[in-house]
Amino acid sequence: MEVELQRPPVAAGCMPLLLLPLLLCSVTRVLPFPDPSQREALMHQENSMQVGGRVLMSEAEQRLDARLRRLKEEEAARAVFLPAMHFFKARPLIRKSPVYNLLQKMPKGGVLHVHDFSMVAVEWLVSNVTYRPHCYICFTDDHSLRFLFSAGTPKDLPRCSTWALLETLRAKAGNSTQLDHSIMANLTLFTGEDPEAAYPSQDAVWSRFEQAFLVAWGLVTHAPVFRDYYHTGLAQFYADNIMYVEVRALLPETYELDGSTHDRAWTLKTYRDVTARFVAQNPDFFGARVIFTVHRGANAAQMAEAVEEAMKLQSAFPEIMAGFDLVGREDRGRSLWYFREALSLPAERGVTLPYYFHAGETDLQGTEVDLNLLDALIFNTSRIGHGFALLRHPVAKELSRKRGVAVEVCPISNQVLKLVADLRNHPAATLMLEGHPLVVSSDDPAMFGTSGLSYDFYEAFVGLGGLSSNLGSLKELAMNSIRYSSLAPELREKAFALWQRHWDAFVAEQNP
Repeated sequence: MEVELQRPPVAAGCMPLLLLPLLLCSVTRVLPFPDPSQREALMHQENSMQVGGRVLMSEAEQRLDARLRRLKEEEAARAVFLPAMHFFKARPLIRKSPVYNLLQKMPKGGVLHVHDFSMVAVEWLVSNVTYRPHCYICFTDDHSLRFLFSAGTPKDLPRCSTWALLETLRAKAGNSTQLDHSIMANLTLFTGEDPEAAYPSQDAVWSRFEQAFLVAWGLVTHAPVFRDYYHTGLAQFYADNIMYVEVRALLPETYELDGSTHDRAWTLKTYRDVTARFVAQNPDFFGARVIFTVHRGANAAQMAEAVEEAMKLQSAFPEIMAGFDLVGREDRGRSLWYFREALSLPAERGVTLPYYFHAGETDLQGTEVDLNLLDALIFNTSRIGHGFALLRHPVAKELSRKRGVAVEVCPISNQVLKLVADLRNHPAATLMLEGHPLVVSSDDPAMFGTSGLSYDFYEAFVGLGGLSSNLGSLKELAMNSIRYSSLAPELREKAFALWQRHWDAFVAEQNP
């Protein structure tokens, strides 16, 4: 694959010329005083380049934009700038923010990067699911938990205590609050204690992160819970003014009380049916699609088998299945290039299987996985998950911009998983200023003590965007979530029309 990237020649000592011919460099001419018009022109040029910089705003939108800017300036003038704080500390303060409250009401379009086992707030899992009959619990020797629904006492697991019926434990405890809090703490990374002390390194936070998914597994993969869980996830996003969802889903086998199991086709069919039911109940919710995911710890043969199955599922369920991706910690997993034979199968068969690769979720440079960004583009990924390392790969950055391959920015996830501490230093701050294709996503909201998308929009708008971003930026980010979705063009147009109606109503409500 040949990539041709040309830049205009630049004279020594001169700045590159972009859009304006008026600044002609000269090594001999020195202006006695800077020309204010040139300064204004440069400022206009920069402002027009950023995300939302060319969005035309109505009078009502301009009034709302002026109000929003005042609110953001007040946020920036605080003694402590919230996006510079660890999210776990900042969350209660963000909740009180007028900017956040406005963003909650804003129609945000779709969420394009969220994982199946972290869609739903853990409070629901504990208060609803763990109180259902036949729920068993065991305690592992590394101080974690496992759950299983069963008609009788299950067989013991290795390195785990004997299974106990949860309702019996609660009855013995009398007051189950402490037990419930302990269960909840095992299902999320969120902590009211000092998060930097609790998670001193990436290894520490990722270990706890992956452990929490194992805790949730036995709860969510119980077939009746799985249906309710997904429906509740859609409801929580809908409550946060989200109209469309794309879920990264492992498509696990689900099980019944008698131990019988359902295959991936059943799981995908359940996603389809529950989505249809939710849309019927909420006609202004546009729908949802699934991106089938496989852990990058698989070997080459397992990945080939997964891609084969993905092609079959894509053919059988084209309306619900959007494509394929790899998940898991990038720094510890195998690279995309390692799986090149498996990932080449669809093209060799003449089959269309869209890819939506996680790539660049790393702060390491020069490693094999650091090349995942280039390899994702070689395999024609439709979007890039995270793309945190994109600034270190200028060819990949330029190629993704030219191709319109959007980066799924997940600011809270990147901060909690210790890629960046102060979100003003997030690489996406530069991408926003350059007008790179971006969408804002929440990745694993339940793990981070959030739900929906408003917290991530706050961090993106206030932290990544600074005072430069405005209502036009928010509008374009929301529109991008439809523009870069997996929806077919005709469905995308319908989604745009639905979103526009909600947007116009939102602007009108904010201008009484």
